[in-house]
Amino acid sequence: MATGPMATVRDVAAMARVSISTVSRALSAPDMVNEVTRQRVIDAARELDYRPNPAARGLRVGKTNNLGLLIPDLENPFFASVTKGVQSRARAAGYAVFVADSDEDPAQEIELIGNLATQVDGIILASPRAPSQDILDATAGKTVVMLNREVGDIPSITIDNADGVLQAVSHLRALGHRTIAYASGPVHSWSGEERRKGMVAVAEQFPDLTVVQLGNFRPYFSGGYPAADIAVASSATAVIAYNDLMALGIIDRLRQRGISVPDDMSVVGFDDVPVASLVSPALTTIQIPLAGLGRRGVDLLVERLEGAVDVTTRSEVPVELIIRNSTSVPAASPAASTP
Repeated sequence: MATGPMATVRDVAAMARVSISTVSRALSAPDMVNEVTRQRVIDAARELDYRPNPAARGLRVGKTNNLGLLIPDLENPFFASVTKGVQSRARAAGYAVFVADSDEDPAQEIELIGNLATQVDGIILASPRAPSQDILDATAGKTVVMLNREVGDIPSITIDNADGVLQAVSHLRALGHRTIAYASGPVHSWSGEERRKGMVAVAEQFPDLTVVQLGNFRPYFSGGYPAADIAVASSATAVIAYNDLMALGIIDRLRQRGISVPDDMSVVGFDDVPVASLVSPALTTIQIPLAGLGRRGVDLLVERLEGAVDVTTRSEVPVELIIRNSTSVPAASPAASTP
């Protein structure tokens, strides 16, 4: 029998070589796990003297077996993909998911957190827009996990925004671009601000570059229209957009103005939503593992509900540049005329 600190669900998962959600299923819904895996989990739990937290095993009054997911915009394919990841992992762990859409309204987020808290065991906040102090006040005493933002000491999973920006700029710089614009998202977007900071850092790293901050725009296709007009006026030869929807709007607006992508201007997005590879030209973008982000959020939340005392408060997900047809050498570059 194990001695020392009380074993957690993470310890059992590591010894049994399975995911945390599989441990939860094996112990709470054994019919959902094959016999070999179930026995491995049981053996590990017995060896570690693992005792499920009563709150997580339904021994306390008020357990719902529901999780809450709060997102800014379900129509945005970024959040649709995250939601699918959350729902699939939660279902496997024996939970249902209540999804709330704040419609990009910070004030509505706070109200929705209060409404969800009475119906669920824990809440995942995906890219919330509300001020940090409002979020801390609204989530006090609740089991919460944050996706794509950091607020206080709330456990969070973010993406590596700085590296994403660096990959995008390095790609454009290698093609010969020396004036690169960035179109940021909503004023209250944490990831938009992190990417803006990344552009500032890149400008310091590469003195031969001029980085143009175009401003803040709505994170939709329509937001790309004013961003495109300002980008053209800035004399930039390439633009990096806050997300793929805005990037696609930029491409459409440039097309309306007779400006070819990528011949006259290169465009890079963020997210790699499904439509990014289906449009013409196919969009060069920073790929984020969206469904994986949702699954990791559920795993972290389940760990907290299980009472794990060594939950990592912050982790960062790597991203990858996907090069497609919306980027090329700038028209004035010597490389553009090379046979």
